[in-house]
Amino acid sequence: MSFLYTAAAFILALGPLIVFHELGHYWVARACGVKVLRFSVGMGKVLWSRRFGPDQTEWAVSALPLGGYVQMLDSRDPATTPTNDADRARDFMRQNVWKRIAIVAAGPVANFLLAIVLFAALFMHGTEEPGTKLRPMAPNTPAYVAGLRGGDSIVAVNGEPVAAWSDLRWQMTHLAVDRIDAHLTVRAADGSQYAATIPASAVKEPGPDSDPMAALGLDVWIGMPQVEKAVAGGAGARAGLQPGDVVLGADGKPFATAADFVQAVRAAPGRTLQLQVRRGSQILTLPLTPAKDPKGQGLASVQLAQAIERVTVRSGPVEAVAKGARRTWEMTALTFKMIGKIVTGQASLKNVTGPIAIADYAGQTARMGLATFLGFIAVVSVSLGVMNLLPIPVLDGGHLLYYSLEVLTGRPLSERIQGFAQRAGVALLFMLMALAIFNDLSQRL
Repeated sequence: MSFLYTAAAFILALGPLIVFHELGHYWVARACGVKVLRFSVGMGKVLWSRRFGPDQTEWAVSALPLGGYVQMLDSRDPATTPTNDADRARDFMRQNVWKRIAIVAAGPVANFLLAIVLFAALFMHGTEEPGTKLRPMAPNTPAYVAGLRGGDSIVAVNGEPVAAWSDLRWQMTHLAVDRIDAHLTVRAADGSQYAATIPASAVKEPGPDSDPMAALGLDVWIGMPQVEKAVAGGAGARAGLQPGDVVLGADGKPFATAADFVQAVRAAPGRTLQLQVRRGSQILTLPLTPAKDPKGQGLASVQLAQAIERVTVRSGPVEAVAKGARRTWEMTALTFKMIGKIVTGQASLKNVTGPIAIADYAGQTARMGLATFLGFIAVVSVSLGVMNLLPIPVLDGGHLLYYSLEVLTGRPLSERIQGFAQRAGVALLFMLMALAIFNDLSQRL
């Protein structure tokens, strides 16, 4: 069932993005007077098709669910060469170079526009997210050395306001990639403000095996453990824990956060802990003997109340569109920077991920709710737009490179050079796909 859920989330995430990308090519091609023969979702053998519209365009679903294509009248392909004067005027290659550039660029642009719309909708709807209040950190972490303390809240990074934990993570990820010092404006627990700086040398680049926030000692605040429910027959219920109880500590050791309680329970399977519990105005001592879970860790069978401090972030329509455009632009620039670092060897090839990782994240975000899932789709839409702009033959970016050279030289590249580039591009694309799938599997096995 979990596999089916993940597969369905993957299809719902990627399918509409592919359709929207190809619609970008289709709409602009029609606007430029080019005849479209087929609009296909998927590649390879056509499984289903119907013809619609004045040109009787074939709308098809094909066997391989990776990508899609818009087939136009094109004199370079014997199968689509125009056969009469009316069609020759609508041949893709007979259009001037600027129209061809517009048609090819329309796919990635459609993905960026969709991302802006999705981000703007999320900003207008408002999202309830963890705030920027910090959990107590270890003394040897860069955050503690910089002067940050548990209970403080970060309100700006390098002058950029941050209202939620996602904003803070986004800004810190930027600084990690750009290798820039993080100048933080911080609100202390007593309400006063102070400045703190985390040097670029302490910030690790993001990757599949690293979390720059955790490496700095930055983690979201989690309050005291308060019992919401003690499962009947479980260790917590047998100990006498009741809804509303606040667990202050165990065996004389105080808890600062709910995470401390969870950690103490996991470390004590089968061993009795003397819990100090506040119930109303009373302080009680309750004996808790955690059961052992399948991994050999302690299990209290207690559901804790939401202990994370949350904020609601909401914007008006104009501000939301501006923020959506800015987020899309920043994400596009960040992705290109990461690709540049991978190509130059400054970042690990492990950062290249493929369809398995996308499917995994699609399933995870779908379980978190519609807003989170739509945010994920917006991120994938940006990634799809960027990927198609890479100057690799067979991708949109490769064709844009051809036409840009045509603008500069005044003549198109020879068919021999284009044919060689196409073959090289297909080989490179297959190697990248193999690397992505290898990384996906190695990180999950």
